[in-house]
Amino acid sequence: MSTYKEKLSILSNLIAFAKIDKKVGEPEYNFLLGVAIHLEIDRETFESLFEKEAEHVVLKSETDRIIHFHRLVLLMNVDKKLLPIEITRIHNIGLHMGLPPSAIDQVLVQMHQYPNRLIPPNVLIDIFRAHYN
Repeated sequence: MSTYKEKLSILSNLIAFAKIDKKVGEPEYNFLLGVAIHLEIDRETFESLFEKEAEHVVLKSETDRIIHFHRLVLLMNVDKKLLPIEITRIHNIGLHMGLPPSAIDQVLVQMHQYPNRLIPPNVLIDIFRAHYN
């Protein structure tokens, strides 16, 4: 798994994404808190990331980048509102992480086939696997 510094960077990136529309609603906050707990980040540190971003760390592992992209997709859809700016931002984040553009596009299209646009992890993994073969 990731180092503590990488975990802070992941969580900070998710928080910044959640703030795109200038507010973090309860569903988004609860999702972020769940990620923090999963990453073993204490509540005080989690709360501090809303005020000051952690240092950005590039995730080295392709698997870690895909998992992070999936978290972003889940976060984007947790409040059941989909804003065009979120689609643009998540696409750009995926590109910046070095993920294949066609896989990113396919995920963003296929997510609409699932309830609440919550694409299952195995489907997302299969999409990226197909683009790497």
